[in-house]
Amino acid sequence: MQALAEGGFQVEELARLEYPDGILIEKNDWDYNLLVDQTQKLLQQKNIVIFEAAFRYENLFIRTDILVKQGDYIKLIEVKAKSYDPNDDYLLVGSRGGMKSEWKPYLFDIAFQRYVIQKSHPEYKVRSFLKLADISKKAKIDGLNQLFRITKQADNRTGIVRKVNSLEETGGTVLGDINVDEILNDIVAGKHRVYEELGFEESIKTFADHYQRNEYFGYPVSWACKSCEFRTTSEQEAEGLKSGFQECWKTQKGWSDKEFCIPMAWEIWKLHYTKGPKFFKEKKYFLKDLDEKDIGLKPEAGKISNSERQWIQTQKTVSSDYMPFLLKEDLKREMAGWKYPLNFIDFETSMSALPFNQGRRPYEQIAFQFSHHTVSADGKIDHESEYINFEAGRFPNFELVRELKKVLSQNQGSVFRYSHHENSVLNQIYDQLNESIETDRVELMQFIESITQPRKNDVRKETGDRNMIDLCQVIIDFYYSLHMGGSNSIKTVLPAALKTSELLQEKYSRPIAEIGLSSRNFESDHIWLQEKDGETQSPYKSLPPLFEDWDEEQLDATVSEIENIADGGAALTAYGKLQYTDMPEEERLEIKNSLLKYCELDTLAMVMIYEHLKELVDA
Repeated sequence: MQALAEGGFQVEELARLEYPDGILIEKNDWDYNLLVDQTQKLLQQKNIVIFEAAFRYENLFIRTDILVKQGDYIKLIEVKAKSYDPNDDYLLVGSRGGMKSEWKPYLFDIAFQRYVIQKSHPEYKVRSFLKLADISKKAKIDGLNQLFRITKQADNRTGIVRKVNSLEETGGTVLGDINVDEILNDIVAGKHRVYEELGFEESIKTFADHYQRNEYFGYPVSWACKSCEFRTTSEQEAEGLKSGFQECWKTQKGWSDKEFCIPMAWEIWKLHYTKGPKFFKEKKYFLKDLDEKDIGLKPEAGKISNSERQWIQTQKTVSSDYMPFLLKEDLKREMAGWKYPLNFIDFETSMSALPFNQGRRPYEQIAFQFSHHTVSADGKIDHESEYINFEAGRFPNFELVRELKKVLSQNQGSVFRYSHHENSVLNQIYDQLNESIETDRVELMQFIESITQPRKNDVRKETGDRNMIDLCQVIIDFYYSLHMGGSNSIKTVLPAALKTSELLQEKYSRPIAEIGLSSRNFESDHIWLQEKDGETQSPYKSLPPLFEDWDEEQLDATVSEIENIADGGAALTAYGKLQYTDMPEEERLEIKNSLLKYCELDTLAMVMIYEHLKELVDA
């Protein structure tokens, strides 16, 4: 979320470059009267461009990203760091006429802005636009992203230092405008609604009145509460924060704290989108309310089918059975086809609204790092190789593939990934190579073909003869532990394996040097498994924090605002910081070292999961 927010600041700065004479209304953010007065004075000019214009109507207040006034005409522009394809005829509204859910917040936002402007200034004719990142456009220069540097201001708010003064210096924008007047008219007419029982204007008045009175609205609870953003963690509750999720269910359903401790039906893995609302309508809120008929159990030979996995999860949850479920003989046959030495690889990647490099499009994939572990037939584990690019303005994708080709060519063993990410990234780099003038592009493309499977619409249809094995799919097909809940991510599967595997617990509770494990980034006395309150902790929680040994003066000089790197989101954020944030070299190196440690653990985690599966099969 932090990375997306900072990308939004950059996009907004680029958008403002399109209007060099624009006037920014800034500071005094909570003095609404002053902001409106400043806007009114500027609007007295016949032609004017205003950034952050303020309008008020009755108890409604808005600020606009960009407002262009020409006579009696207003061009209202809402800037978003979201991508779009200008050739997509059904970008915002689907072929059946329904608004796309991912665009709904943006479209209702700008509809509300237009409403307030029209009510406060009926003399103006308003046209409304979304300004977005256009994926058909390419950056004309290297370092477009780096021209808009993220900085930490004195009041701890995020700021932008712009390294250019004109759009011409950027070679041209990668943003585009979409007129949304027709869709906004449909919103006003009630075709698209944010609340089915209320029309557009009635919704505004109702929500505003409840907000002003600080009164609970009581939006009906539903299956959509599954993704409620107003839940609280135990830490937040200890700080006195209240759960909006619980407030709704307690108020509307009369629940006590006890009900929130019972596993909900929506925790089922990969439940079909039509089944959940049906369960809700039948008041089957909890897993204990469901039977085989509700799940629609359909077994498949040689693997755990989706419905079987759902039923296994349901049964184990209800009975609190934490013994792993395993299709032992089927998994044994699968593993018999694996060729040693086994290669486990993991990528760290980034996508940004403003490209880092010339010729690249908004949100084009950047693969800046990989880690590579090997396991030999005798069980020897090595952190075989790694790659990272942390230099600002350098396009790393082709170099990463060269390095990966070099290390994987040293053996003919099976190659493993976890989930589809590495396959998707390599296919995207394949497309980039195809458009490039790299002298070895054919060779690199052939290598990618050999370890990947094609996408649905690719011209090539054959899977590579050394196609990467998806360890996540292996888990889905053959293994389940209640410790995983309804997730198969590596961050849940690894802790689940550690809680039930005596082999892993005994082995990784000892220092690296004692278990014959090589590492490129950790000291020989590092211990992967730690206990807290009698519970084995995930190795990700033992990753050392950034700037662990720095003194107070050094910490005060840091600008990255990153405390640790223990997940892919943090890694993405860290890479972005290295690209566009001015920071001391020692801070850059500290972030680089932390990225290396995190990525090494990702492939070691895959090795641990493999060891657990082998332990169960050999038992």
